Amino acid sequence: MTDQRRVIARVLSEAADHPDVEELHQRSAAADPRISIATVYRTVKLWEEANILERHDFGDGRARYEEMPEIHHDHLIDIKSGEVIEFSNEEIERLQNEVAERLGFRLVGHRLELFGVRLQPSKDGGDGGGGGDGGGGSR
Repeated sequence: MTDQRRVIARVLSEAADHPDVEELHQRSAAADPRISIATVYRTVKLWEEANILERHDFGDGRARYEEMPEIHHDHLIDIKSGEVIEFSNEEIERLQNEVAERLGFRLVGHRLELFGVRLQPSKDGGDGGGGGDGGGGSR
């Protein structure tokens, strides 16, 4: 591994978000100005093919990346702010397996990306997340 790829790897490891190639380049070049955008593109492609990185499309027109997670998680994307929230939910995992089995399949992998907007805080200072039906139902 080259020194430049080590810098890119460190930047990815330290990322709390899911950066795109341009963001990776900016962060990497801040540590080593010799790193070109072409180097970042080649490195990301290589690591994606080697299953070191996972590529995401969160609906903003940019390919975004994260290190291949050790523990499975899903994503909730705030379509207004672009914030990406990672979460795990055993019930969702169970339901996905049930659906696959019902349709005659054994699930070997999946990717779940939910897109939403934050609920407005209630006037009493609550977070607006309690008591609702989660939307989508008839009223």
